[in-house]
Amino acid sequence: MHELGITRNVVAIASEAARGRRVLRVTLEVGKLAGVMTEAIRFCFDTVAQGTALDGAELEIREIDGRARCLSCGAVFATPTLYTPCGCGSRASERLAGEELNIKSIELEEAA
Repeated sequence: MHELGITRNVVAIASEAARGRRVLRVTLEVGKLAGVMTEAIRFCFDTVAQGTALDGAELEIREIDGRARCLSCGAVFATPTLYTPCGCGSRASERLAGEELNIKSIELEEAA
């Protein structure tokens, strides 16, 4: 389960960015084609965050749909799988969205 490692990295990055302040919320963007189980990240988050600046923080995960541009006809189309062909039948495409795994934002407690 690589989601545990991903969750540990998210907590480490957010803790470092917080610079001693308490983290209230972390927002992740996870592409539906990224090969990451978002529910596993949710499951691990509270445990991994214990004793860190993220202890008690809210985790928001925004799932990003897959989109691609056809290299044959130029159409932009939805790609629910990595192998979805364009409406014209071509499988030659450039991925535009859906493989993301980003920390979009970190909300911190106000400095005293």
